[in-house]
Amino acid sequence: MKKLSIISLGILASLQCVDAQVISSKKWSDMFSYNNVLAMKEDNGKIVAATENGIFYYTISTGEITKLSKANGLHEVAISAFDYNPQTKVGLIGYQNGSMDVITPDGVTYIVDIPIATGYSGSKKINHISITGEKATVSVGYGVSVFDLKKKEFGDSAFFLSGGVYEASNEATILGNKVFSVTNTGLKSHDMNTTFPVFSTWTTEMPGTFKHIDSEGVLTFSSATTAYLYNSGTSIPLSQSFGDVQDVVVTANNIIVTDLNRVYTFNTNGNFAATASFGEECNTATTVSGKVYGGTKLSGVKDETNNTFRPDGPYKNASYKISLVNDQLWVSSGARDAYNNPIYRDLGYYHFDGTKWNYPDYFLNNPINFNVLDVMANPSNPSEVFFVNYSFLPNEKGIYKMENNVFKKVYKNSDSGSFNNRPSGLAFDENNQLFASVGLIEGTTANTGYYFFDRPADDFILVPLIAAGNTQKPLVKDNIIYIPSPFFDPGGLIMKEYGSNPASINGALKVIRKENNLAANGTVSAAIDKDDNVWIGTRGGLRILSNPKSAITEATPQTEAIVIEQNGIAEELFRDNTILQIEPDSGNHKWVSVDGGGVYYLSEDGEQTIKHFTKENSPLPNNSVTDIKVDNKTGRVYFVTLDGIMTYQSDVADVNSNFGNVLVYPNPVVYSNFKGKVTIKGLAEKTNIRITDAAGNVIHSAVARGGYYEWDLNNMRGKRVASGIYFVLMTNEDGSDKATAKIAVVN
Repeated sequence: MKKLSIISLGILASLQCVDAQVISSKKWSDMFSYNNVLAMKEDNGKIVAATENGIFYYTISTGEITKLSKANGLHEVAISAFDYNPQTKVGLIGYQNGSMDVITPDGVTYIVDIPIATGYSGSKKINHISITGEKATVSVGYGVSVFDLKKKEFGDSAFFLSGGVYEASNEATILGNKVFSVTNTGLKSHDMNTTFPVFSTWTTEMPGTFKHIDSEGVLTFSSATTAYLYNSGTSIPLSQSFGDVQDVVVTANNIIVTDLNRVYTFNTNGNFAATASFGEECNTATTVSGKVYGGTKLSGVKDETNNTFRPDGPYKNASYKISLVNDQLWVSSGARDAYNNPIYRDLGYYHFDGTKWNYPDYFLNNPINFNVLDVMANPSNPSEVFFVNYSFLPNEKGIYKMENNVFKKVYKNSDSGSFNNRPSGLAFDENNQLFASVGLIEGTTANTGYYFFDRPADDFILVPLIAAGNTQKPLVKDNIIYIPSPFFDPGGLIMKEYGSNPASINGALKVIRKENNLAANGTVSAAIDKDDNVWIGTRGGLRILSNPKSAITEATPQTEAIVIEQNGIAEELFRDNTILQIEPDSGNHKWVSVDGGGVYYLSEDGEQTIKHFTKENSPLPNNSVTDIKVDNKTGRVYFVTLDGIMTYQSDVADVNSNFGNVLVYPNPVVYSNFKGKVTIKGLAEKTNIRITDAAGNVIHSAVARGGYYEWDLNNMRGKRVASGIYFVLMTNEDGSDKATAKIAVVN
């Protein structure tokens, strides 16, 4: 049986990085895929495996699996290279952006950038890492660098520059005192001496196009079809021929060559030993106690009996939108360029059923080009799931229905022109009626509208509304559908009151645009808060529309900007920024995603920024969060990005007019251990707070909104309180409910 835990390694206590910024905490956890194993190393019966967004450790004897990601110690996602030294317990991770993480038993050190040659403007991606003792070779687009793992700094770098053109080092390794590198023009070598940086002094041991290399006592390298054993200047082909070599690995006893569909093992003299198949494509392989383990592209680590080992997670990291029903999740994997052109990933949706992640078989080896922009389960019957495939391809786009993750039917997948009638998103209203926004409707000047699901007829009815171009995911409440239209001209926020007949084109209709004080016609997102205000996210900023039921019938309703004061100057919040998503929580605070700017947590009115998360100061995979969902029962917040999903445990959960389970933490507050604010959670929506000392003197008072409060341990004069016991006396807004708590302070 597999046991899953989070690796500690003392990381949170001793995290190091060059910018001295701790970005992970126990509040964060990842929902990354660990299926695609890029590299592996064995350490005394434990396999250390690198995947796209994290590392996991599999202990063969116990089945225990632990993981390390940006949620608990790493500094980036998009891993491109990895190696690990089992003797020193030091690992080195290379990322696609050129940065690296050094992993030791004492913590993780962030290496910001690779050495760059003057005039080099190519890719910074770390192509390959190979560790030998305290040194590592780092292969990049400009050549190869040597990294000192003990000092955690770069040494010499060789820039493979010839005729004004840089040549990439595909992979490199150290054997003895010599660096060997495989490139597209040959196997090259150089002693680690003073002339190492001078490319003209490097020796081409063998011309050819070579991709992979490794060494441990002996050296092996390969082209796509042939692997070689190198011996003192002589390269001898191994006895097997290959179709598409993915990796070569040398251990103390074996040479392992991973072809696309098979793994071949040889002894260190180059004699063929055995072959193994894992029933799918592999990136790499290794041997442990004479047994072969494959690092697969889709199933994590596999043994020869096809048992799989990996942390549970979605099928892939590519994510766009998420929906929640009870304890289940559905994640779409699609994307669009410029709010128009589909980005075909040929992925479907991922489903977490409350205990494990599932990927429907329907999406495997399906000839349809999938670009799933949205997926939603029927709230009254979660086994019934609908998804939209946003595509330019005829007979492939449309709305699809699944039952228990098995395909049942596709709707609206054909028309006379493949570019027309593109559904973008889904929404269920309070009466469990299903809507799908649709753009670029053919044959009508009202080219934007929605499909309504006629359940008795088991079909969708098209309702054209207005000329506005394309659409985003819709929002429905109180018999009004809101459809963001993202084109600058003639986009906007479409509002349609459908009453008791959603299939009718009749009913009040309004499009909120710049004449309504919208920041920009192009509208990307919308949300309705607990006061029934509509928060509108545009490609030029944020606006609030009050009383939408009245506004939909007004001639020219006006939206309002949020104005904040910065250094004595009034400024519009998020001016000229694209607002990707807005999500109120149960305390009516707002989570707002800004394209390229991370996520902001705002007060009810938006005038105060409570938190601001970016990829630089938090575990967010990137700074463009495409969806946010709050589980109001638990306070867990889901941040969805194109690079994967990260979750954050907020302090706001199940907020209503009465108190919940009031909790104070940390408590006691010991100054030598904690210098932040004390959090009081489980409060009512509006809570009157008085804090007294042991003698009954009121030393602090406040009004808290949103279910929690943070006290900075200062009294009403702004001075830190003395050591002692303090009593927190609380009442809700109308005084009908009360709560108390005690806080111990030790200075």
